[in-house]
Amino acid sequence: MRRMSEEPRTSRVQRQVVQLILDRRLTAGAPLPTEAELMETLGVSRNSVREALKALQALDIVEIRHGYGTYVGQASLTPLVDGLTFRTLARHDDDTGALAEILQVREVLEEGLIRRVAATVTEAELQALEGVVTRMESAGGTGRSFPELDREFHEALYASLGNALVPQLLGAFWTVFRRVSGARGWTDDPSPEITVRRHRDIVTALRARDVEGAQRAMAVHFRGIEARAAEESRGVG
Repeated sequence: MRRMSEEPRTSRVQRQVVQLILDRRLTAGAPLPTEAELMETLGVSRNSVREALKALQALDIVEIRHGYGTYVGQASLTPLVDGLTFRTLARHDDDTGALAEILQVREVLEEGLIRRVAATVTEAELQALEGVVTRMESAGGTGRSFPELDREFHEALYASLGNALVPQLLGAFWTVFRRVSGARGWTDDPSPEITVRRHRDIVTALRARDVEGAQRAMAVHFRGIEARAAEESRGVG
């Protein structure tokens, strides 16, 4: 009974700390009031403050620097990445289905976003994308995998939208996929030349301002990722 009565209190103090950050317009890296000040301001015990701060640290809302104090965190998507990775790996009997769900969400985002990119992408951004594809081609030609270049391509792809959350969110899904692949011991891309071609097709459609073509190229790209993930889950390839 005591544990049940403590949990709502901790949650309430968490919300109060978050509201304090918002009310005072504190930004990432700004120092929070001391424990004693929080106790007085919120009218709670030291233990309640500490438990709330620990919980908020797990969400990257605050950062506890031992010996220095507590600061506003970056509010990154790391908790989301950790949670999705665990959720996927925990489904031991359904690797394919669990990872397919992650890929489907990312696919919906990217297929929708690519339509906007086709209308906003600049020549400089197209050249940057072509440069990434060329580096992919060089890496594949020497037998090296290029997962980081793949990530760079997709993050650069949406630069013209000016939405800082987009690369963070897509990067989160990318990280989950790589973590699951590593944990399951999946092999590197068995067909780098196909991966290069699919990325080049996306750039070609964008350069032509072909909205439908760009969306189709993105869909084909994801069909390939999903097919490979299914094969790896079955131990094929």
